[in-house]
Amino acid sequence: MKRIFLTTIAVLLLAAPMTAQNDFEIAKNVDIFVSILKELNDKYADEISPGKLTQTAIDAMLKSLDPYTVYYPESEIEDFRMMTTGQYGGVGALIQQHGKDVVISEPYEGSPSQKAGLRAGDIVRKVNGQSLEGKNSSDVSAAMKGQPGSTLVLEVFRPSANKNMTFNIVREEIKLPNIPYSGMLDNEVGYVKLDQFTEKAGSEVREAFLKLKDQGMKYFILDLRDNGGGLLNEAVNIMNIFVDRGVQIVETKGKIPEQQRVHKTMAPVTDKEIPVVVLVNEHSASASEIVSGAFQDLDRAVIVGKKSFGKGLVQNVLPLDYNTSLKITVAKYYIPSGRCVQNIEYFEKDTAKGAFKIPDSLAVAFKTKNGRTVYDKGGVEPDVLTEDTLLSEVLASLVMHNLIFDFANNYRATHDTIVAADKFTVDDKLYEEFVAFLKDKDYSYKTETEEVLEDLKKAADEDKVFKEIESYYNQLKEKLDKEKAQDLYKFKDEISKYLASEIVVRYYYQKGRIINLLSEDKDIAVAKSILKDQARYKSILSPKK
Repeated sequence: MKRIFLTTIAVLLLAAPMTAQNDFEIAKNVDIFVSILKELNDKYADEISPGKLTQTAIDAMLKSLDPYTVYYPESEIEDFRMMTTGQYGGVGALIQQHGKDVVISEPYEGSPSQKAGLRAGDIVRKVNGQSLEGKNSSDVSAAMKGQPGSTLVLEVFRPSANKNMTFNIVREEIKLPNIPYSGMLDNEVGYVKLDQFTEKAGSEVREAFLKLKDQGMKYFILDLRDNGGGLLNEAVNIMNIFVDRGVQIVETKGKIPEQQRVHKTMAPVTDKEIPVVVLVNEHSASASEIVSGAFQDLDRAVIVGKKSFGKGLVQNVLPLDYNTSLKITVAKYYIPSGRCVQNIEYFEKDTAKGAFKIPDSLAVAFKTKNGRTVYDKGGVEPDVLTEDTLLSEVLASLVMHNLIFDFANNYRATHDTIVAADKFTVDDKLYEEFVAFLKDKDYSYKTETEEVLEDLKKAADEDKVFKEIESYYNQLKEKLDKEKAQDLYKFKDEISKYLASEIVVRYYYQKGRIINLLSEDKDIAVAKSILKDQARYKSILSPKK
C-alpha cells in the first residue's frame, strides 16, 4: 500500500499544470522529493508516515511564501468550511485551554450545546468514550466537530457543581452570525456590529440597516473592529448599500489575467445620504479594510478608531484531490484611490532577510474623491484616532489566570437569572464577593514601575554601588508593594466592567456582552459625537485648505 501511495503522489505531482519556463525545475524537484520519500519509506530505522511527512513538506513550502497561503487536508475540512461560509458541523461552543484542561468557554445561543445544558467552565473529559486527557484545544475541537445529524456523547466535569456529567448531543449545521448585534443606540443613531464577511454578509447588513431606518435612524455606525475579513464580493455588496451602482470599490492585480479585475457596485443604492461612521482597530483586516478604505476614499463616511491591520492580499480556494484544498494568494487589492493597504511585503523580499514591513518613508500620497490626501502606509488610517485602551496589569493578570472566568461560572451556578444585559452592573457588594474570592488565588504580576526598579537594582549591582542605595531601594520597594496591594480598588471601575460583561455572557451570550459594553465604549461615544455635530462631520470629509 505504501508503494502505491508513493507512486500516486509522483503521478499526481508530475501531472500538475506547469508554466513552460519552470517545467524542468518542477519535474526535477518533484523527482528528488519522491526519491527521498521512497528511500525513507524503505530504509529509515523506524516506521514512517508518508502522509505526515508530505504534510510537513507542504506546510514548510507554503510557510516560505506568505501566512495566507495554506493547505487544508481532509481532516481539517470543517475548519475550511467555517473559513469560507461561517458554517461547520458541530455542537456550537467556544472552547479554551485552562491549564492542563480544555473547557467550554461559551456555548453559542440556540446551539445544540446550549440547548443540551452545557455551561462555560465545563471541563471536557471524553468524546464518544475516548479520553481527551492531555489533549490541547485543537484536538478537542476536532473531536467535537462532525457531520450534522451525528450524535456526540460528551462527558464533562462541572467544577461549580463538583460532579461529572454526560450529554448526548446531536451535531447540527452551525452558522456563525455575521452580525452578532444591531440596534438603536438612542433615538437617532443606529448601530451594526459586523464580525465577518461570509456568505450573505451584504444582504444581512442591508436588512439590519433597513430595520434601523424603520425605527427612525438618522445616523449610522458600522463597527468593523476585530473583523478579520472574508469574502471580497460581500465587501462590495456592503458598499452598494451606501453608494450608487457602477462605483469602483476595489481592483485586484495578480499574475494571471483572471486576477486583473475591477469590482464595481451592481445594484441600486439603498441610502447615499445618511451620515456614516465606520469603526476600525488594529484587528480589522482584509475585507474590513476594503470597506473602511472605500468609505474613506469615496468620502462617504468618517473612519474612527485605530489604524487597521494592513492585509491587502487576495486569496482563492482551490479544491484538490482526496477532499483537500489549497488557499492561495493570487493578487493584491487596491481601493478606489488606487492605494494598497498591505503592510508587509512578501513578494519583493530580500531572500536573506525575508519579508519586511513597508516603512512609512516609502508611503505614497493619494487623493480621495473630495481631494483629501491619504497614504498607503499599510492599513487604513482613521480620520479620527481614538485613545488606546490598554488593560491595567492587575486586570490583565486576573484575565490571564482565568479568575474572572471562574468567578463568573460560580456566580452562574448560584444565580438562575439576572437583570437585562444593558442594566446589569457589578455593585459594591458583588465586588467585595469577588475580592474575597481572590484571597487564596495566585494572580501575581509585575507593574512597569517594579520592572524599572529591578533594572535599577541590577545596574547598581553591576556598578557595585547597590549597598550605598540599598536603604532607599528597600523604602521604595516597600512603598510600591503597599500601592500595588490597593490595585484591586485603584482599578475597581475597569475590573467591574470586565467582570460584569463576563457574567452577562453566561445568561445572554455574545449578544448580551455587546449590549452590556455599549454604554462604556469610548469609540462609540466619539462616533456619536461626530455624527451629531454635522459641521464637524462635513469638515472631516473636506480637503484641508
